Amino acid sequence: MWNSLTLATKVTIGRILLVPFFISTVLYLSPNRLYLRWVALALFSIAVVSDVIDGYIARVYHQKSKAGAILDPLADKALLISAFLCLYARRGSFEEFAFPLWFVVAIISRDIILLIGAMIIQLVTGQLEIEPNRSGKTTAFLQVTCVLGMLLQWSFTKIFWYAAIVATLVSGVIYIKEGIKRINEHSTTAH
Repeated sequence: MWNSLTLATKVTIGRILLVPFFISTVLYLSPNRLYLRWVALALFSIAVVSDVIDGYIARVYHQKSKAGAILDPLADKALLISAFLCLYARRGSFEEFAFPLWFVVAIISRDIILLIGAMIIQLVTGQLEIEPNRSGKTTAFLQVTCVLGMLLQWSFTKIFWYAAIVATLVSGVIYIKEGIKRINEHSTTAH
C-alpha cells in the first residue's frame, strides 16, 4: 500500500506523524525545560515547510490524488488546531506560551462550521472537491504566523492575532457562500 502512494501523499503523512511529537513538546514545556520551545518550533516549522513541499510536488509532478486531497487539509487542521489548543493549555502555568480562549474558540469554531458544511455538500451533491482560495491561504498564513510568533515570543504577536481573526471570519464567510452556491447549482442541474 505504501508503494502505491504518491510522494506528495507520503510527505503529507509525514506531516501528520509530526503532530503528536509537536503536541508532546509543547505540553512538556516548562521553565526548567525551555529547550523544548526550540524543539516545538523546529517540529512546527518542518511541518509547515513539508506542506509547501507536498503542494509543490503534487502540482509540478502531477501527483494530485484523492488520498492527498483528503489528507492534506486534514494534516493542516491537525497541526494548527493542536497548536492552538496546546498553546492555550499553557495558560495556567506558562503564560507567555498561551493563546487566549476567545482566539482559540474563534479559530476552531470556523473549522467546525466548515467541516459541517463540507459534510452537507457531500450529502447533497455526492461529491466534495475542496479548493483552497486566496482568503483561505491568507488565513492559514496568518494562523501559522501566530503560532510561530508565540513560539518565538515575538512581542508584536498580538497584532497577528487580530489579523488572523479577521481573516478567519472573512474566509469562513467566503467558504460558506461558495458552499451554498455549489448546493444551489447542484439543485438546479438535478431538476
